[in-house]
Amino acid sequence: MELVIQDVVKTFDDKVILDEASFQFEKGKIYGLLGRNGAGKTTLFNCISKDLSIDSGTIQLEEDMETHDFSDLDVGLVHATPTLPDFMTGYEFIKFFIDMNKEKMPNVRTPDEYLAKVGIKKEDRHRLLKDYSHGMKNKVQMIATMMVQPPVLLLDEPLTSFDVVAAHEMKELILSIKKDSVVIFSTHILQLAQDLCDEIVVLHKGKLTGFDPTKIHTNSFEADIVAMLSDEEGKSQDAVVEVIGESDDE
Repeated sequence: MELVIQDVVKTFDDKVILDEASFQFEKGKIYGLLGRNGAGKTTLFNCISKDLSIDSGTIQLEEDMETHDFSDLDVGLVHATPTLPDFMTGYEFIKFFIDMNKEKMPNVRTPDEYLAKVGIKKEDRHRLLKDYSHGMKNKVQMIATMMVQPPVLLLDEPLTSFDVVAAHEMKELILSIKKDSVVIFSTHILQLAQDLCDEIVVLHKGKLTGFDPTKIHTNSFEADIVAMLSDEEGKSQDAVVEVIGESDDE
């Protein structure tokens, strides 16, 4: 299975965000989507998930050499800023999510098992979500999305709010789902991209460009990516791609 993006155009007023962008993302691989601030990474994700309409072009799935449209239910999108119901507890939300989606879930487990999988402690599972930290909300949002194993999984800036242990747990979770899904995540953290990605895709000036996968683990990786994100004059000091560790905040 492949997610095929073909000549996609998206504009806001007079600003072109996606300019005939094209790329094919394969199931079984984890793709890192890199780009400068404002390049359109979140916009691209919202177009794939059908939260935004595109002006022209196509976004389809290809299976057995045939392309076809898909529904928004085939896409799991984990937002950088979690959107969860504040009036529910973590346990209640996961239980509700299971009840609503159990027919689509390959292996249904208990809410406690899912919450434990992302490191939500027993004493926190019956607290209101409004009292969760940003990192805890991100964990709940991520496990809820992954529970249904969607054909396409989009992660917008994952792991940046997790401590070292939680980030490791999330990495293992992401790796476990890639065999059944097309996985794409956007990040500014080059070390994270190197750790997790099979391939890197750069979004720059509205275009999607693949990066040579044989160079992901070389010493020149950072310089090569920054060069791809530089402006016409070759100046790269404003390129918002950093080699930094995961955040210590949860």
